[in-house]
Amino acid sequence: MRGPASVLELIGNTSLVRLARIRPHSPHVEIYAKAEWENPGGSVKDRPALNIIREAEAAGLMSHQKTLIDSTSGNTGIAYAMIGAATDYRIKLCMPSNVSTERKRILKAYGAEIVYTDPMEGSDGAIRRVRAMVEEQPDSYFYANQYDNPANWGAHFRTTGPEIFEQTQGGITHFVAGLGTSGTFIGTARRLKELNPRIECLSFQPDSPFHGLEGMKHMPSAIKPGIYDSGVADENLEIATEDAHIMTLRLAREEGLLVGVSAGASMVAALKVANRLTEGVVVTVFPDSGD
Repeated sequence: MRGPASVLELIGNTSLVRLARIRPHSPHVEIYAKAEWENPGGSVKDRPALNIIREAEAAGLMSHQKTLIDSTSGNTGIAYAMIGAATDYRIKLCMPSNVSTERKRILKAYGAEIVYTDPMEGSDGAIRRVRAMVEEQPDSYFYANQYDNPANWGAHFRTTGPEIFEQTQGGITHFVAGLGTSGTFIGTARRLKELNPRIECLSFQPDSPFHGLEGMKHMPSAIKPGIYDSGVADENLEIATEDAHIMTLRLAREEGLLVGVSAGASMVAALKVANRLTEGVVVTVFPDSGD
C-alpha cells in the first residue's frame, strides 16, 4: 500500500497482472501485463510525459514563460495536460479530430488547448501541423517532440524495465510491446537486455497502413520516430485490427479487464509468442483502460 503522495509521485510502479483464463497452449508458460491504467493520467504515457518535462526543466528549455506543444493521438496529450494542471504549465496539443469523444472531454477538463487536424492524415498530420506552428513562433513554445525525444524511451529504461524485472524476480523470458512513438518498447527492451541479454524482446505493429489501432504506427508507411531503432527487436510481429478488437472483448469478458484496443493488440501478440513456447514468462504492456 502506498503512503500519501502528490499526483506526480503516483506515476509508475504499476501492478503486473497475471492472465488467468486466456492461456497459451503449454501449462508451463505464463503471460503477464503491466497495468498502465493505474497511472494518474490513465495510461503508460504518463511516464515519458513526466520525464520529457523534467529533463526539459533541467536543461532550461521549459519554463512558465513558454507553452509546451506537441502532437498526440490522445494518451500523451492527456498525460501532458494532467501534469500541466498539476504544475501550472500551459499545454497546447495538435491531434486528429477523430480521436475518441472521451479523450476530447478529458483534455478539456484538464484545461489543455487543442488544435484539431485532418483525421485522414492521422498522427502524421498532427506532427506536420505542430512543426509548422513551432517554426512560426519558436520562442513561444517548448516543443516536447515525443517522437524524437530520447527522454521518451529513457523513462521506460529507468522505470518500466526495472519494474518488470523485479516483479518477475528476474524470471521474464520474453517481452512484447507495440510501436507508436516506440518509446515503451525501445526503453524497456534496452534495459531488460542490459539486465539479462537472454531475454527475447519482440515488437509489434499494425499489419496495414490503414488500421484501427489508435496511437500505433505502421512503420513502413509512417513518419518514423527519431527514437525508433529497428535493431533493438529480436523480431517484429504484425497484428490485425480485427484480431485486436476481438481480443479486447475477450479480455473484458474472460479476464474482467476492461482495457483499450492497443492492450487487446498487445495480448494478441503476447499470446502468439507464448504459443510457440513450452515454458517461459511472457510480459507485455496494457497501455490504458477501456473507458
